[in-house]
Order: sequence, then structure tokens, then C-alpha cells
Amino acid sequence: MPDARTPAQIEADIVRRRDQLAVTLDEIGIRMHPKTIIGDAKARVASTVDETAGRAFVAVNRVVSDVKARFTHEDGAPRLERVVPAALVAVAVVGLLLSSSRRHKG
Repeated sequence: MPDARTPAQIEADIVRRRDQLAVTLDEIGIRMHPKTIIGDAKARVASTVDETAGRAFVAVNRVVSDVKARFTHEDGAPRLERVVPAALVAVAVVGLLLSSSRRHKG
């Protein structure tokens, strides 16, 4: 079956397809440009860092909330039966570290 289009229609189709191909080649050129590739990689890294930092924040916040709940009553008052022993242990550990570091210096 012969093409029913006129030469002008065929020429217009060729021009349209050439323009589409030029746009496609420009898009490929932009995507493959080193600056674009580096920018995309930076964006992926930044996104990953933001996501990781967000997860870390949530995890730390959860731990802090758990510790706070263990050492305070619902009304916010400290639970002395837990705070005092923890404070004594902390003071003992700091004292041991200080005495150990003084022995190694002298």
C-alpha cells in the first residue's frame, strides 16, 4: 500500500522527528554531564545522611525517654531509690578513672 501522505507532510514529519531527537539528545547530554552526575551523587548521599541522622535522632530520643522514665515518676519527680545509686556509681567510676590517670602520669 503506497504512502498516502504528501511530500510536504513527510517533510514536516521528518522535521518534527528531528526536533524530538534533538531534545532527547540534549536531555541525554545533560544527564551524562559530569556536573549532573556529581550533583545527583551528592543529593543521594545527602538524602542517605539525612535519613540516617533522622533514624539516629529517633533512636537516641527513645533511649533518653526510656532512661528518664526509669529515673522519674509520672509527675516528673525524681525516683531517689534509683537516682542515688546511679549517682554513686557514676562518682565511683569517675574517681577510679581519675586515680588511674594520675598513677600513669606520675
